[in-house]
Amino acid sequence: MVARFLTLKLTLMGNTFRRSVWQTIGMIVATLYALGTVGLLVVATIFAGVAGNPDWVAVAITLGGVLTVVGWWLIPIFAFGVDATLDPHRFSTFAIPRRTLLAGLAVAGLVSVPGIATVLLALGVSLAWVLEPGVLLVSLVGAVLGIATCVLGSRAITTLLAPVLESRRYREVVTIAALMLAMMIGPLVGWLTNGVEVSVQGDPADGGGAGTGEQLLPLFEQVASFVGWTPFGAAWSLGGAAHAGDWAGLAGRLAVALATIGLAWLVWDRALARSLVRPPVGDGSGGKAKGLGPFGRVPFSPTWAVAARTATYWLRDPRYSGSIAIIPLLPVIMYFAGQSTGSFFMLLATGPFVGWILGFSISNDIGYDNTAFALHVSSGVDGRADRWGRAIPMLAMGPLVSAATVLVSVWIADSWHLTLPLLGLALGLLLVSTGVSCAASARLVYPVAKPGESPLKSPQGAAMATFVSQGLGFVITLGLSLPVLAVGITAIVLGSVVWGAVTVVVGVLYGVVILVLAVRFGARVYDRRLPELLQQVQSFP
Repeated sequence: MVARFLTLKLTLMGNTFRRSVWQTIGMIVATLYALGTVGLLVVATIFAGVAGNPDWVAVAITLGGVLTVVGWWLIPIFAFGVDATLDPHRFSTFAIPRRTLLAGLAVAGLVSVPGIATVLLALGVSLAWVLEPGVLLVSLVGAVLGIATCVLGSRAITTLLAPVLESRRYREVVTIAALMLAMMIGPLVGWLTNGVEVSVQGDPADGGGAGTGEQLLPLFEQVASFVGWTPFGAAWSLGGAAHAGDWAGLAGRLAVALATIGLAWLVWDRALARSLVRPPVGDGSGGKAKGLGPFGRVPFSPTWAVAARTATYWLRDPRYSGSIAIIPLLPVIMYFAGQSTGSFFMLLATGPFVGWILGFSISNDIGYDNTAFALHVSSGVDGRADRWGRAIPMLAMGPLVSAATVLVSVWIADSWHLTLPLLGLALGLLLVSTGVSCAASARLVYPVAKPGESPLKSPQGAAMATFVSQGLGFVITLGLSLPVLAVGITAIVLGSVVWGAVTVVVGVLYGVVILVLAVRFGARVYDRRLPELLQQVQSFP
């Protein structure tokens, strides 16, 4: 039965190559990237072990294993619904014994790019102990236990939390929290790195600048020694304990690893039994029709109807509101990034960057509509009404957000003399990118998360299409923005108030011209491709 589950998962993976060329290309690129990363890590670990650095090897395997387990356990909570190809509820009518079902789902859970990469990496890094056969055997056992910890823990957590994960309110809150945490990872790592460098360098007069690696090793060893006794790192630390001859510690860590696997299996078994009897069906509360609110009390027109519906997306759809929630964090991120280089350049560039990213955020509005785009087709909304209707909410909100970001950045950097040129750049980039989005979204439509799904979910085959579409949009936006960038950079270099005012005027006027021309072009493409656009969004997986 386990073999049949494995065969079924392999068949489902093989069928994805037949659905779309983009899915095939995306799978190939993801596989090559994963194999390349795994190969580099395995070679580096083996080289360190053979070259006579076993202490570093033990620490690296333990800490890397901890990060792997944490990723397997936590990512599904945020990116819920990423892999539901073998939903256990689909097998509830086959009278499969629950233990057999658990074993089959556990093995099949490894048949994916992340799963295969984890297996190859776990077994590959164990070869760092190739000069010590006994330690190598123990490390391989630890790798197998570590893989089991990843899979069983991930399944246990997601199954246990399934009733909560099915709540739409939970998904919206967790999605925004996940995006904010992801945005803060970079600044946090940079802050920690700078703190570690300061702590290990010491006083230069005492020779504190030498031997940084040797001074860092005890710190990492203490961390690895602690996490090696936790469920996250117990299995991965077996090889290091065997190398050090710590047999009591080896037995204790092995007990912790086995207890973790046993507990995860028990939790998964109980949660699955409950889930099969009482499948999660959401929070059970019916949604209340809210209508368009104040947008519905204005004179009706096709353009305003599209604008009102698009504006409600930004207020109620986490796929849109999540991008707004992270904007207040951008000055903080750029500030920490500038601290590492001793420059406020990145902080001051936040305003123009926010203007560009806001305008480009509507570049796939039709894709986000999904099947609701049929309303535009059935009601006969023409291209100009659709294009302007999608641009108006951005034109109402974007300038205020961009201007506020510019003011915050110049206030933090104490560079008020750059307010006008940065404001001109932000408004110009906002208008140009909005225009490019209005033109591009009528021609380049790619799959995105469906309404109600996690914005972190990436449909199969969408990676390459997204990369190509956004890459082309970025190049076109950059090319059309060169006049505004030239005037703005000149104003910043000269530091002249007159040139700053010129940047604002040029940015606004030039941006308006590009916006009008782009909307007209996008309207013509929209009218010509309307049936094809509907067919595209309806065929999205």
